[in-house]
Amino acid sequence: MTMTTPSPIKIGVSSCLLGEKVRYDGGHKHDRYITDTLGRFFRFVPVCPEVGCGLPVPREAMRLERDGEGVRLVTNKTHVDHTDRMLSWCAKRVTELEREDLCGFIFKKDSPSSGLFNVKVYSTGMPAKVGRGLFARAVTEHFPLLPVEEEGRLHDMGLRENFIERVFAYRRWKDLLKGGKTVGRLVEFHTAHKLLIMAHSPAIYREMGKLVAHGKEMPRDELFHRYQELFLKALALHATVRKNTNVLQHIAGYFKKELTPEEKGELQEVIGEYHQRLVPLIVPVTLLRHYIRKYGQDYLLKQVYLSPTPQELMLRNHV
Repeated sequence: MTMTTPSPIKIGVSSCLLGEKVRYDGGHKHDRYITDTLGRFFRFVPVCPEVGCGLPVPREAMRLERDGEGVRLVTNKTHVDHTDRMLSWCAKRVTELEREDLCGFIFKKDSPSSGLFNVKVYSTGMPAKVGRGLFARAVTEHFPLLPVEEEGRLHDMGLRENFIERVFAYRRWKDLLKGGKTVGRLVEFHTAHKLLIMAHSPAIYREMGKLVAHGKEMPRDELFHRYQELFLKALALHATVRKNTNVLQHIAGYFKKELTPEEKGELQEVIGEYHQRLVPLIVPVTLLRHYIRKYGQDYLLKQVYLSPTPQELMLRNHV
């Protein structure tokens, strides 16, 4: 696929996860996977909402409290309300982040400002894990298509793979847009991502195919906006073992005439072992890559599905 020179991949990250001592107790929550592994491929834009809105380090801990239909951000003991201060800063910061060209965001779990899922909300009785941090909410509302995740959930290999794959895909899409909105370039992009999209959502892939087929009949901006929505919506759905197996069998179908009976048997055995969760996805993919090179399948060589992220991240090496 012809693309412009790849741009740096920038992601927002809660500052404490990068080792910055900005937490209420003067400490940090340094996450080595983020800095040591992802740091080789991403540029970080650190954000600490509490420090950003002018609160000191150290400071009194805060929490979310139920207030009618909404929530307030208040200190635990003295009950000082920092909601308006935080919301004002959030509105300003998300606007500033538009200039950063972010491709993703990793938030600190459980934080009343940055927690993405199941943040405690206090009212009468036991706190309910139903909230979202004020800054995390501002980011997700301002950038509804941006890949986002919490650092704690990145320890789940499936969630990690999905998030990082979406970040790289978003960067490729943004690079496409930089090169100009032509139907020809969109067709080229869509063709290269065909199998990747199928692995996440066959239904959305069919919808995207119809969209691209009628692309010349639509206003260009509308076409690209609609395609972007569908593309990122599809990738947000997980590529399950069943869907990956279907894609692997689809690729195998290109070799009906080339493979020897022994090679066909070996390939089907490996795909079957993956389907039974006995081997990771990288095993059948590696074998298919070998046959693609051996038999010169140019169409398949261009498929992003075969290598959507750097191999060093080993995202497909888990069962």
